[in-house]
Amino acid sequence: MFWPMFAIAVGFLGLVVLGVLAVRVFLEAQRLGRQVAESAQRLGRAAEDLERAAVSTARSVDTL
Repeated sequence: MFWPMFAIAVGFLGLVVLGVLAVRVFLEAQRLGRQVAESAQRLGRAAEDLERAAVSTARSVDTL
């Protein structure tokens, strides 16, 4: 009777460990998603700044 109970306990502990790891992966994936979104916004702002700088540079070159 010991071995079947031991096998059930080990199986349950294995499921608990897998559940904890799944939660950790989920939380890290959410954090990564937030970082990617923030980086995309920063890249968009940088691209807009670069475009404005290019336009003003082109205008200053045209006036020469």
